[in-house]
Amino acid sequence: MKNALLAGLALAIAGFANTAVAETEWDMSVVWPEGNFHTKNAIKFAETVKTVTNGEVAITVHSGGALGIKGPEGMTAVRDGIVPVADILMSQQVGEAPVLGVETLPYLAPTMPDLALLHKFFRPKIEEVATSMNQKLLYMVPWPGQAVYAPKPIEKIEDISGLKIRVVDANGHNFFHALGALPVQMPWGEVVPSLAAGTINGVTTSSSSGVDGAFWEFMKNMSTFNWQASSNIVTVNLDAWNALSPENQAAIEQASKKLEGEFWLVSRAEDETKLATLKEKGIAVASPSPELKAALIERAKPLWDDFLKRVPDAAPYVEAYLKARN
Repeated sequence: MKNALLAGLALAIAGFANTAVAETEWDMSVVWPEGNFHTKNAIKFAETVKTVTNGEVAITVHSGGALGIKGPEGMTAVRDGIVPVADILMSQQVGEAPVLGVETLPYLAPTMPDLALLHKFFRPKIEEVATSMNQKLLYMVPWPGQAVYAPKPIEKIEDISGLKIRVVDANGHNFFHALGALPVQMPWGEVVPSLAAGTINGVTTSSSSGVDGAFWEFMKNMSTFNWQASSNIVTVNLDAWNALSPENQAAIEQASKKLEGEFWLVSRAEDETKLATLKEKGIAVASPSPELKAALIERAKPLWDDFLKRVPDAAPYVEAYLKARN
């Protein structure tokens, strides 16, 4: 009996020793709804972090803006330690660092290969900005191409005139203003209520967000302009990061790098899946004609020069990218 009790106690102790208790618990802010692919990415990231740190770092993902942090507040919230880690739409952080608006310049990097090339030159600057704001960049993932949702088909630039369209940032505002629209800059959380209230009657966003917002309830047309690149970044507060052991830091960095590549593939597949869903729900999906696309690019390029005059520290990265692309 005594030997049996001792054996049982030894097994219990061994089991306890092999079950790591989280030494670090982080809340992660995500403004996108639970079904969005960025949210799913964040959940996979959290699960991976738990695995590679042997359970010593546990991340709880709070989707749908549950922590009360709006999109444009993302980097500030991480900087100030309101949350230790967050998934952030980079283009909405231009109020803190205007240079972060580079990738959303219209038709600068309209495809994923273009964007990957731009990031080759631009990423060190993003990391520099993150460090200056007391945080570390872990990974970044693009959205599918930005489309235009509208009540009527868009076959020529004149069809955009007067459209009250939601845009994400100043670059989008300037572009659609140049096209004759009436752009309104707003974060994602305000989009569907604004459509319902009639404050806006058009939206520029991805196929993914079009499904998230059930846009077929408000509009019947989508044109795949692919006019703007847009990426999310996941950053962690430097104080929280520096509190980790070197082993856990190395494990999370390695996992982040691996996951980033996987998440880019998820984004590409996401576009195909969500375009199919939009069509099933009655949205007419069309691509701009070569003539319309040429006209759009003609209106876009002068905005590059305007941006670089306002944000001169962006010029070296844009110039290096354009030289490599051409």
